[in-house]
Amino acid sequence: MGVWDPSQYLKFADHRLRPALDLLARIDVPAPKMVFDLGCGPGNVTALLAERWPNARVAGVDGSAAMLARARADHPGLAWQQADLAAWTPAAPVDVLYSNAALHWLDDHERLFPRLMGFVANGGVLAVQMPRNFREPSHTAMAESVDAGPWCAKLAPALRAFPMPEVGAYYDWLAPPARTLDIWETVYSQALDGDDPVAEWTKGSSLKPLLDALDEGERHAFFADYAARCRKAYPKRADGRTLFPFRRLFIVATK
Repeated sequence: MGVWDPSQYLKFADHRLRPALDLLARIDVPAPKMVFDLGCGPGNVTALLAERWPNARVAGVDGSAAMLARARADHPGLAWQQADLAAWTPAAPVDVLYSNAALHWLDDHERLFPRLMGFVANGGVLAVQMPRNFREPSHTAMAESVDAGPWCAKLAPALRAFPMPEVGAYYDWLAPPARTLDIWETVYSQALDGDDPVAEWTKGSSLKPLLDALDEGERHAFFADYAARCRKAYPKRADGRTLFPFRRLFIVATK
């Protein structure tokens, strides 16, 4: 996937932070000893977990060296681990296993989610938020742009199909081991500033693997094609801002 760019990802930090806070607010564990942020990125949310539970040992885990370098620089007092999220295993049961906008990058959720739930201590919580906007123009336009240019053969292998199953599958996987299970979706109607803000948003996330697969000239042409499709799908409002509805899935499973 290439090297993650923390600065690009944090361009829309306020909007990306809101679902993380909404997830955090639904966790009812008063005094955890061990808290992990799985897929911590630049560590801004991990720092909020440490503020919420100042007496806990809080650690952030991510596969990106660039993201962790930013996390260590901004939050030197916290623990950071570089690991493949699909293979990561804690040394002991975890009281809060939190993951915001990361697990949708992994395949085989049928095995992944029960495995993660198995790491949670009795009385602990698995709390997950994942983007679920993959059937909206922000994401379908990627496939359209892939098909529209000379880069098609190069990009087709990097284009992921809808990466998540239906919501009921998560219930079926997590209900048996969970004492309580809360699953919901929220659509955030985000008002974004600037030119091509939807394309800039995905440039820091879902679009990145496609851009990484192209050389500089192709990258510019592909991004221009994709940005034009996004402008058509998400026109500026009368005040000059762009309204970008974004669906997210939340899961809070208590063991």
